[in-house]
Amino acid sequence: MSKLAVVYWTGTGNTETMANAVVEGAKEAGAEKVDLIFSDDFTVEKLDDYDAIAFGCPAMGNEELEESSFEPMFASVEGNLGGKNIGIFGSYEWNDGQWMRDWEERVKNTAGNLVYPALPAYDNPDAEALEKCKELGAVLAK
Repeated sequence: MSKLAVVYWTGTGNTETMANAVVEGAKEAGAEKVDLIFSDDFTVEKLDDYDAIAFGCPAMGNEELEESSFEPMFASVEGNLGGKNIGIFGSYEWNDGQWMRDWEERVKNTAGNLVYPALPAYDNPDAEALEKCKELGAVLAK
């Protein structure tokens, strides 16, 4: 079983709801360790503590990752994701989710292993989106 970090940023609580569902799915699947970590508290030095990482961030501004906390954290770790199983998720309230497609491409350009399709949820995540988040957690737990 895997040691998993669920690293997220939230503004309205929607992405936090998704993060909690990822944690729930990982725990139900028997993950050895699952830590829910706000993006301000995650650093490149913590990468070695985990086999897998789920990153969660909503679309902000012009379909971008949140720029004051999440983006600097992600930029600092993305070059060191080699060998890690990765998942990404987040919510959006306008446009068509381009931020998630851009982010997914960015993750694919790292040496990390994107183990589950990117999970965008429109606005407040519905039951189907939360079930997919739990599935992501279960996949990352293995």
